[in-house]
Amino acid sequence: MADIRRPQQVNAYFQTETGYATIGKNTQAEGALSHIGLLDTFDPRMLDHQYAAVSTVGYSVAPHVLKGATMVTLPLKIGAWGNGWKTLLGRCIGQTTIDSAARPAYLRNDIQTVAIVAEEELASTWQGSLASGVAFNKATLDLDYTSNAPVTIDFDATAYYVVDEATAGTRTQARTFAGDFITADYSSQTLASEPTTDPILPTDVEIKYSTGSMSKGFTFDGPANSYVEVGEKYILGYLSTGLLDSNFGTGGIYDMTLDANNTLTKLKDLIDNDTGWGTQTILGGAGSSNPLDLQKGVYSDGGSAFMPSSMTVWPYVKTAKLTIDNQHIPLPGVGTGVDGSKKLLQNNDIARGESIITLEITSTAKDETFYDEMVAGDALPLVRLDFGTNGSIALTNGRIMSRTAGYAAGTEVTETVAMQFYGAGNYTNYSKYAISGDF
Repeated sequence: MADIRRPQQVNAYFQTETGYATIGKNTQAEGALSHIGLLDTFDPRMLDHQYAAVSTVGYSVAPHVLKGATMVTLPLKIGAWGNGWKTLLGRCIGQTTIDSAARPAYLRNDIQTVAIVAEEELASTWQGSLASGVAFNKATLDLDYTSNAPVTIDFDATAYYVVDEATAGTRTQARTFAGDFITADYSSQTLASEPTTDPILPTDVEIKYSTGSMSKGFTFDGPANSYVEVGEKYILGYLSTGLLDSNFGTGGIYDMTLDANNTLTKLKDLIDNDTGWGTQTILGGAGSSNPLDLQKGVYSDGGSAFMPSSMTVWPYVKTAKLTIDNQHIPLPGVGTGVDGSKKLLQNNDIARGESIITLEITSTAKDETFYDEMVAGDALPLVRLDFGTNGSIALTNGRIMSRTAGYAAGTEVTETVAMQFYGAGNYTNYSKYAISGDF
């Protein structure tokens, strides 16, 4: 058999980092490795030294080539299998600890990274690679209902730095990254088992949308200068200090999926009895409505969160593509390694830019609903991707940026609608709720 490199001999695992590249910088202890999911495209060692040629008179070819900042990118496309995709996509959105678990409730301003450990079985030994400070600049979630292939997420990721195990040996020895610019020892960590469930398919995901003006809603009456944040699963109540109000629900939180909170009437009765909170108002006769359909955003004391009159299943979907583009800002600089060496790194640090949340759906054209919405300049109040037992993603206040539905002889008419989302509310940075996840 030819001795060549084969993708079927590669596996990858990850550990979340508490700060930028804290695993590789040896400021965070190694821990349990998580299974990354279905690997579709992956390269843990894509380095660009950004060489620059220096031309001079008297030479036919530039005689000097100077090394620039080392840039590490990490192509990663995975299928939604197990729970790994939830963590990686969640850290692209931004995870916040709510109700004792890390949840992608809203877009955060910080960079949340992971360390990725890759292993490859060679002809007679194993080789390992460690990438630390893997930051998710962009994620594209793809659903193809025509093939019903597993749901995929394509990440545009960068890394602080990457190293290989210097002396490839046994499988465990290949995870001992010592004496290099970044270090970590995963030789004693048990590798995560493969998920026992099937990968998520597009037919497992239902897409719903809403249109029209909104009269149904809920007006909050809280302590002076208080505010609430309405997410896909939780309502958070804050005091004027910016701290959660311990008198609001349980530790400042209402879980809208609980039976006790699953109508606006039930929610009103509970909040009205919270110390310091006044009389909430239900708008438009929405007492029996589920609060999960409230627009996601931030609302001040006296502010009103509205909801669509109904949610409709998007008809005849062929493909759907959700993109989270965080527009990261690389901060080049000289990094000092664990071994004391110094390197000029393109991603010595990373800052988060302004996120852009878009959804593009192609379907068999049914009517003029989305064309009319685009011409009128009206927003889609709420769009939801429902993954069933695997959670959901809510997109709030979407503008239709473009819509095409051309005619071709002898074929069906397909419609492609591209939307961008902005969140809702009347207080502080409500736009962070342009996307809110429950997974």
